[in-house]
Amino acid sequence: MSDTEFNKELVETPRSGWAELWRKEDWWAIWLGLGIVLVGYVLFANGSSIKWIAVTPPKWTTGAQLGAHFAANWVRYVAQFAGWVVVFSLALNALGHKAREFIPSFILLYVLSIAVFIVGQWQTANYYNIEVPLVGLVLGLAISNLGGLPRWLDSGFRVEFYVKTGIVLLGATLPFTLIIWAGPVAIFQASIVSLVTFFVIYWVSVRIGLDRQLAAVLGVGGAVCGVSAAIAAAGAVGARKEYAPIAITLVILWAIVMIFVLPFAAQALHLPSGVGGAWIGTSEFADAAGFAAAQTYGDLAARGVVAGTGDQAVWAFTLMKVVGRDVWIGIWAFVLAVVATTRWEKVPGKKTDVAQIWWRFPKFVIGFVIASVIVTLVTTSYSLADFNRTVNPELVAPIKDLRSWAFVFCFLSIGLTTRFRDLAKAGTKPFIAFTSGVVVNVALGLLLSAAVFAAHWENLVR
Repeated sequence: MSDTEFNKELVETPRSGWAELWRKEDWWAIWLGLGIVLVGYVLFANGSSIKWIAVTPPKWTTGAQLGAHFAANWVRYVAQFAGWVVVFSLALNALGHKAREFIPSFILLYVLSIAVFIVGQWQTANYYNIEVPLVGLVLGLAISNLGGLPRWLDSGFRVEFYVKTGIVLLGATLPFTLIIWAGPVAIFQASIVSLVTFFVIYWVSVRIGLDRQLAAVLGVGGAVCGVSAAIAAAGAVGARKEYAPIAITLVILWAIVMIFVLPFAAQALHLPSGVGGAWIGTSEFADAAGFAAAQTYGDLAARGVVAGTGDQAVWAFTLMKVVGRDVWIGIWAFVLAVVATTRWEKVPGKKTDVAQIWWRFPKFVIGFVIASVIVTLVTTSYSLADFNRTVNPELVAPIKDLRSWAFVFCFLSIGLTTRFRDLAKAGTKPFIAFTSGVVVNVALGLLLSAAVFAAHWENLVR
């Protein structure tokens, strides 16, 4: 779906009845994501796993290690590629696109994705906190802005479809039981941060003259997680086509900065490992970048540079960002759909069409919730220790690996379809608005993590 088509769908919100279930990209993301989850569950319930096809390049140091991996697993990659091609082509054909245009482009995307995984899994890249999604974004931006590709290849760079599918799969990695295990402190702190960050960015945006739709997209991008949250918010408020890319670019810019700033600042402040991880989870803007920062701080703890254990930093980050803040994607999408429909677009003297809330609401969020429910039902009889020992490696981790592929497809596609000269037209106001949220977010995160709830994070155990 091109940007123009995406924007048209957001604004017109056509009602197509039951046909919507196979003619809307959101629903196809749900069918694809839930299909993967259900297949994974069936195999898990029968003592098997979906991990054979969820192959990814491993962490490596020498070319010989990498060569041995591909020599032993090339059949798995071919099978995985074929699976992606079949399901995506089936969906796009139902959406009115031509598979013969999509497949050549997707071949290029898949090959580039393997290259991205290889670079991101290189030991040297890990040392410098260069994560896989960031490699994909940078590579895509370099190709599109330094040389460029033929426009006909854009048919395979379907940013929205890939991220929506990834979000559904994200739900499977966030069972409600994990939220319960996270405890009230993590949920409460994440909620405070999500609410405050959104309203700061929104208020500043409106005060400096940005329209409400862009203000909302920027606000949610900062409050939750750039790519997925920005696209969900854009759909909820009927945003213009360029608003989501603006928010995504700003999120990734600050996410990269925070990879280096937060661990350094936490060390300078002598924060214990768990406290530092919680601050990173509260203040980072993207899962991949945040995990890199948390892992860096955990390594400092493992070497005895800061107090605590190496695991505490990563676990605290996971509770705060991946569990606490990411679950707000659906909440913000619903709230903004209601506000946009009943207030921003209300015509004097004309009754509000409440049904627009449903048509505007990003349906893939429903898939996120259902996937979470499925895995929740599977894990209700497991303790946290049993979940980590049995469910995670055989069911959740393989789904997470496939989710990583979907997000790499997305980040690469963002880069391959983004032109800096187009984003420059937005001016400096979005940067100012978003940066105001960054400042408040970092300060509030430090206050909550290192003062208000310090005892909880300092003594965090798994």
